[in-house]
Amino acid sequence: MKFDRVKERINELIVLADKVISTDSYSEYSNFVNTELFQEFRSSSLSFLKNTFGESHPFYVEFNKKVNDTYTYHSQEGRGILKAVKQEIDGEWIFTVKGIVSAEIFSDFLEMAEYLLIEGYQDASAVMIGSVLEEHLRQLCYKHSISVENIKNGKTIPKKADLLNSELASSEVYNKLDQKGVTSWLDLRNKAAHGKYSEYSKEQVELMYQGVSNFISRNSI
Repeated sequence: MKFDRVKERINELIVLADKVISTDSYSEYSNFVNTELFQEFRSSSLSFLKNTFGESHPFYVEFNKKVNDTYTYHSQEGRGILKAVKQEIDGEWIFTVKGIVSAEIFSDFLEMAEYLLIEGYQDASAVMIGSVLEEHLRQLCYKHSISVENIKNGKTIPKKADLLNSELASSEVYNKLDQKGVTSWLDLRNKAAHGKYSEYSKEQVELMYQGVSNFISRNSI
């Protein structure tokens, strides 16, 4: 899902909020909205906020806390929060800030990986480069509103890096050539992490380092 789709989705949620609030009716000393529409509104909005900003972000926390019942004013508060979200998304600055911070962190770890590689510790270097790559994939998913978790038997399970790679490519965040590169780098990382040192060379780790660095530059957060 590209950034334009994120903008489109927040507009859809605000329209849904309007639809919910239009069902306002007076009952038992207060005003309420339609229960089914409210649950759709709450669930869809929380999913979007979680995938876009994370559960610790004030947008998610406030929405989860304040939009928790069918009182009309709860839905009105939710619509207000979504309008604030829309302003930040339209300005695009929230992703810019996250990108700058993440880029600095990733750069530090890649420098460490390069140092290990130069010193002859290619196995540790490969694991570190792979970890940076996996986290970058996760951040790209957040940016493009792609879920990084699955629900199985009522439990939340993080998606594996290979699945994130596949879903990012399917959403056209990057092309199939990049997808193949990511697949090969993740495979090398897994071999290093599981002690299969004879199945790759130092030169391949060096190519991995260059490839992942270029990939992150091309696909910024």
